[in-house]
Amino acid sequence: MEKWNHTSSDFILLGLLPPNQTGLLFLFLIILVFFHALVGNLAMIHLIRVDLRLHTPMYFLLSQLSLMDLMYVSSTVPKMAFNFLSGQKGISFLGCGVQSFFFLTMAGSEGLLLASMAYDRYVAICHPLHYAICMSESMCVKMIVGSWTVGSINSLAHTVYALHIPYCRSRAIDHFFCDVPAMLPLACMDTWVYEYMVFVSTSLFLLLPFLGITASYGRVLFVIYHMRSREGRKKAFATCSTHLTVVTFYYTPFVYTYLRPRNLRSPAEDKILAVFYTILTPMLNPIIYSLRNKEVLGAMTRVFGIFSTLKE
Repeated sequence: MEKWNHTSSDFILLGLLPPNQTGLLFLFLIILVFFHALVGNLAMIHLIRVDLRLHTPMYFLLSQLSLMDLMYVSSTVPKMAFNFLSGQKGISFLGCGVQSFFFLTMAGSEGLLLASMAYDRYVAICHPLHYAICMSESMCVKMIVGSWTVGSINSLAHTVYALHIPYCRSRAIDHFFCDVPAMLPLACMDTWVYEYMVFVSTSLFLLLPFLGITASYGRVLFVIYHMRSREGRKKAFATCSTHLTVVTFYYTPFVYTYLRPRNLRSPAEDKILAVFYTILTPMLNPIIYSLRNKEVLGAMTRVFGIFSTLKE
């Protein structure tokens, strides 16, 4: 029985796509989505950095969301594309650990950041007179640092545990990246305690923030409904609906995937759901926040105006 002390042994990623022309077509579409996500999130970060009108807590948090999405999609797609095009499926012990760490860090941190963004909108709409105090620059920094720190610590704990499990079965992970739950069936030990830890961790990082976001936006929508100003009501609803759309796209597949018992999960279904929160969501977020936000559209116009002036 070979233990995982032999850290030179590689894992095998079975991948997402079939090794044929259809798989190549889908890979081409995924690469297009990947580059769209890169350009969109980099553009959002740049806009928020250079446009003074976007130097507010909400957009400061949004810039961090774009950074997380950028790292999120970069942690899975390049390796998947390389493996498919090269015909290789292996990933080293260290590579698997690094990929798992970054994926889990982004997953936990983004869930907490979305909760912070919901709190920002809650204070701005329900308690506007206290907004400058509740969402000061120092508070905003604490939210961001807290999201990154807690997400990283949680990720490190899961990654270290997963890489110290003795694997005595096949090293073939039925996924397109090193997802810890997909690695557990390969273990030659009972992992029910760890699976319980995954359930608790998912509840803390995804379910509880999601319930908090839902409750806060319930209050926000109630306040918006009773606003006297039609223009103010329209602007507030547009901002909140944008964030709710992003929250729905992010949380729904995550919660459905990680809160189900293992006997109710299938590798094929998990991989399809993973496409949503690792590839599609990072691409959709900058589109949603730009097309449905007049301030971001205005910033794009101003920045592109600056570029055109420089060209002249």
